[in-house]
Amino acid sequence: MAEQHELWTVTAGDLSTRRTVLAAPEVEADPGEATRVVVDPSKVFQHWEGEGAAITDSSAYLLWTAMSAEQRHALLEELFSPQQAGFSSVRISIGSCDFSSQPYYSYDELPEGVESDGDLHYFSIGEGKPGAPDATKDLKYVIPVLQEILSINPAVKVMASPWSAPAWMKTTGKFAGSGRLRLGEYTRNGYRYQDTIDFCYAQYVVKFIEAYQRYGITINSITMQNEPSNVPPWPMTTWTPEELTQWGSAYLRPALDRTFPDVEIYFADDGLRFFERPASEYMTPTQAACFAGVALHTYSGRPEMLPNATRQFPGWKLTMSERRCMLDETVDEASHVMFGEIGNWLVRGGMSLINLWNLALDEQGFPSYAGTSGRRGVVTIDSKTGKVKRNLEYFMLRNFGQDVPVGAQRVASSNYTVDGRHGGLGSVAFCKGDDLSVILYNPTAEPVQAAVAVAAEGAAWRKVEVPAYGTVSCHRSAGALNTSGVPGDDEFEITYTPHPEDDHDESQYTL
Repeated sequence: MAEQHELWTVTAGDLSTRRTVLAAPEVEADPGEATRVVVDPSKVFQHWEGEGAAITDSSAYLLWTAMSAEQRHALLEELFSPQQAGFSSVRISIGSCDFSSQPYYSYDELPEGVESDGDLHYFSIGEGKPGAPDATKDLKYVIPVLQEILSINPAVKVMASPWSAPAWMKTTGKFAGSGRLRLGEYTRNGYRYQDTIDFCYAQYVVKFIEAYQRYGITINSITMQNEPSNVPPWPMTTWTPEELTQWGSAYLRPALDRTFPDVEIYFADDGLRFFERPASEYMTPTQAACFAGVALHTYSGRPEMLPNATRQFPGWKLTMSERRCMLDETVDEASHVMFGEIGNWLVRGGMSLINLWNLALDEQGFPSYAGTSGRRGVVTIDSKTGKVKRNLEYFMLRNFGQDVPVGAQRVASSNYTVDGRHGGLGSVAFCKGDDLSVILYNPTAEPVQAAVAVAAEGAAWRKVEVPAYGTVSCHRSAGALNTSGVPGDDEFEITYTPHPEDDHDESQYTL
């Protein structure tokens, strides 16, 4: 067996330790009273596809305007370089979302007196040179930031989601606020398949992918609608599961197959409440084959609804397309959500990719054109100085980004928590060739002694203490390891203000 290199780190729920490097534990024949975690590489599950967060217009604006070019590049290098935090995924919006520094916009806005645009003659993702002061729409902030990220790591995956169709395609005639797509209506002089709003909106998505490709940005996957069951005051289009199934299979998938067949479509992009009914009740296996899997948000619904999404059709993958970051939650609650529900329960439930919401927000939780304050980003950027604070979410993502190679497969490991927040020690483990990665989570208020062993290696236990509401990660490989450390945070005042009317109801999400 080749010589094995090891990296063990510990992160406390209160961040009193932040991926602090531990001495590799000695091999012991007797685990004693420690909680035993046995990793079994012979039992394999989903492939790991990566982790990251949303590059909203708000996040891109801060990176581009609040930071100097040197500050920005240093932070993006830290986050996305495979030699540092190793983030490997981002999510962007197709047109405006609520977290925007600019007034809302779509990519097909009509001049006064023009009522429809079946040929998408007015389609535009923006004008000007990327990042220039006079650039507009996506070219102002999002595209130049993505270009810089991809210059650091060209393998970063990009997921894109629409919040709203253009105003003229909606029943309300308004971009902001919820409304329905004018499904089955016609936008050209005729009654053919290609004369419908349904067909036109699919072409709108294709033109978005084409436009980004011209700037060197590959869109790897899309969802059909962010939170199709939501009816907020910011841009949104409302859909039923049946409507998404029909439009995705009859219009969007065929449009992509003609132009970008490798682009994956993920179904739902909503909370577990979206899956109160099994997907198989309204979707045939042929229709299901049009989708790569399901995208979930962990805002609402009950855990028992998860199989209604993930176990309906063979081959469906599970990705988490959004989870907003914490704010004033207690240490235990924040850790349960990030380290427990996401980093343990959902990964053990088959999740292969994590995208959190808002890579960066400022010291007040802004900017947000919708006024939805009371949140923070994965990192907080001081809007006046460009200084940076790394939040709990950063450490959850870095555990995976630094220690779990993209393409690794999750393997069996002992687990004593059924939901990531109750019971005893939790674990997830991955293998890729000579690489072995293990992440332990302690959902209790007291430190837990753990003993880790690999099934094929016999009684060779490695004992380690997992702090309260914290994690221990281990990465073992015959090759070189990423041993980079976490930079210290800058000092600046945080003035987050909770929003009086929360934009998501999490009361039903009771794990």
